[in-house]
Amino acid sequence: MKVSVIENLPGVMRLDVNSISFGLANAIRRVATGEVGCFAVDKVTFYENTSSIFDEYIAHRIGLVPILTPKGYGETDTVVFSLEIEGPVTSYSKDLKGSDKEVAVANGKIPLIKLAEGQKIRADCKAVIGNGNRSAKFQPGIVTYKAKEGSDFEFYVESFGQMPANEMIKRALDIISSDLKEIHKELKK
Repeated sequence: MKVSVIENLPGVMRLDVNSISFGLANAIRRVATGEVGCFAVDKVTFYENTSSIFDEYIAHRIGLVPILTPKGYGETDTVVFSLEIEGPVTSYSKDLKGSDKEVAVANGKIPLIKLAEGQKIRADCKAVIGNGNRSAKFQPGIVTYKAKEGSDFEFYVESFGQMPANEMIKRALDIISSDLKEIHKELKK
């Protein structure tokens, strides 16, 4: 097997992988998009919302904001983001203030809501780790591949910002490796 990195930027990675099957190429793609965990806001508690927009709509927009997901966090970890804004203002994702310095909004320029004079929003937003199989908001990016010649594949990996593209692939390969070891262990019984 030979792996050649064509492009390796924080948000995008392209690589050539030789001598693998379609099944393995597809497993890498599916695990990277569906099983690699990342933070996303899963519950929003509104204490005040005098805007003309429903709580559910604002919560949905906040839930789609990518959140940095460093290594070392697990499914039981929770990070709370606070939002306190008063109009007239256009609120952006940078206005979400987190309780953990390591886990922050990945892109602070995403518009959330525009408030008119006198309108206010106060809310707490609870972020948890999930995966793309649960909801698209937990998907760390996209992965595609194309077959070149025989068992040669070119992968394209694009991160949504929660982690670098190469980290997304590394975590996917760790998951595949762990699952295979578990199967191997069970077969030895």
